[in-house]
Amino acid sequence: MSQLPEQFARTSVPTSADVAQAAGVSRATVSYVLNDNTTVRISDATRRRVRAAAFDLGYVPHAAARSLRAGHSRMVLLPATHLPAGLLQRRFFTDLQSDLRRLDYTVVQYGSAGLDPDEAVRAWAELRPVAVVAPAGVPLTPHGIGMLTRSGAKAVITLGPQPVEGAHALVLDQREVGGSAVRHLLSRGRRRIGVVMPREPGLALFSEPRLAGALQAAEACAGARVRRLPLRYEEASAAELAARWRTLGLDSVFAYDDEYAMLLMRALQDAGVEVPAETAVVGAGDLMLGRLLRPRLSSVSMELATAQPPAEMIDRLVRNPGGAPERHDLLRARTVARESG
Repeated sequence: MSQLPEQFARTSVPTSADVAQAAGVSRATVSYVLNDNTTVRISDATRRRVRAAAFDLGYVPHAAARSLRAGHSRMVLLPATHLPAGLLQRRFFTDLQSDLRRLDYTVVQYGSAGLDPDEAVRAWAELRPVAVVAPAGVPLTPHGIGMLTRSGAKAVITLGPQPVEGAHALVLDQREVGGSAVRHLLSRGRRRIGVVMPREPGLALFSEPRLAGALQAAEACAGARVRRLPLRYEEASAAELAARWRTLGLDSVFAYDDEYAMLLMRALQDAGVEVPAETAVVGAGDLMLGRLLRPRLSSVSMELATAQPPAEMIDRLVRNPGGAPERHDLLRARTVARESG
């Protein structure tokens, strides 16, 4: 007969009182040490002894109880988005999580699929996060921001093409991506430019601003024109577009990103359209795979740049809540010219 229930019955969860007894200190001292409270003077030897006792006993503070006492947690909530994340966004969140952990925050990703905006915000608020960083595609409204703030969030930050009223904003202005691509094509003498618009759900959040940037860049050049090119991320859709390419009268294309650019360039070549002799092709994202193609793919390289690292900015906003919403433009774009155009 299994002994598992009996084993569980004999197992007790270590408490701060156990740590205090093992280290020979008070429970208050244990709390000060494990919560990194620097307002009380405690010797380094005592801190080491408390941490060693906690490690040996397998003790960890109860996050919910600590949040209840403080009215908030050290939790930074990252609501998950259903949108496909690009390399730049994945790198941003990986670095952000690592940097926040070094600043003693707990980072929690929360899936909100199937919830309407109000339900999603209520679910986040129930966790009492000290800060929320909402990426593009996650529903967040001024009403929701107010709910989070009243629930104890010291900072609500959005990451996307446009800021949301009432929240701090890390803005990735996608117009500069399209503008950089078209300015490059214009500098190469191209004047009849197609802009790929993905038909996949959710990508309009990025493709529409990129198109707007492309149109704005073209307006500055006499005789230049831009044409929308709807395209699914499917071989059949790319082949259909390539089959009628010569009827469109285009001499170049900004293909939204490198993946769509590679898809379309292969279809154009299969249809006998020479790249770049007949049509120059530019992507965005500067993927390594694009450099391995022949011709090598020209691409808009994107970088994130802030005066203050995002994790440090969040920590500052948490420590000093209540100020006016801040806006920080993160995106820098430049086109890397290669053989495709």
